[in-house]
Amino acid sequence: MLKLKNITKSFDGKTILNNLNLEVKDNSILSIVGPSGAGKTTLLRCIAGLEKVDSGTFTLNDKPFDPADESRKERVIGVVFQDFNLFPHLSVMENIALAPEMVLKQDKKTAQKNVTELLAQLGLTSLKDQYPFELSGGQKQRVAIARALAMQPKILCYDEPTSALDPSLRDTVAQVILDLKKTGITQIVITHDPDFAKKIADQLLEVKPLNN
Repeated sequence: MLKLKNITKSFDGKTILNNLNLEVKDNSILSIVGPSGAGKTTLLRCIAGLEKVDSGTFTLNDKPFDPADESRKERVIGVVFQDFNLFPHLSVMENIALAPEMVLKQDKKTAQKNVTELLAQLGLTSLKDQYPFELSGGQKQRVAIARALAMQPKILCYDEPTSALDPSLRDTVAQVILDLKKTGITQIVITHDPDFAKKIADQLLEVKPLNN
């Protein structure tokens, strides 16, 4: 279980998160909803270690945990970014295998074997040699999810996973997230779409802008 206690974060004197407390149970889906400026993405970036909190503590399975500690050998938390962040000059296979080879020090054969399994799991096998410009928005989304999963995180975070997609693909993304739950991974989803949030969530957190 991931626990956040008294998390506070400010930018330029404006408090975005103020003494926030949160518990995320293992193998659950937490949806965080709220309007623009409410701190959704800031909260996700703090959980993922992309921003340092000003104060407060994290614990993972009742042990102190610093998401920003890059010295940890394993990546506990993975992120699927809103704009996918795929490398345009690399194929789907290469995009997904790069970090396991570079960071986890997997040999190329092992990395590609693991990627092949992820591609099959997410229905991407036929696209392994294609490049990002050849993919639809929904396909890029699934490649971004596969790339995050390749790092074998315990917790997977999504920043607005439906915002760059046609509305008709919303249910497809929801099904991918629900299917991943069956594998035992914990997921945290930032979204502005309350209907999507309710469709996937075991737990719902609504955040509101603070009055500074």
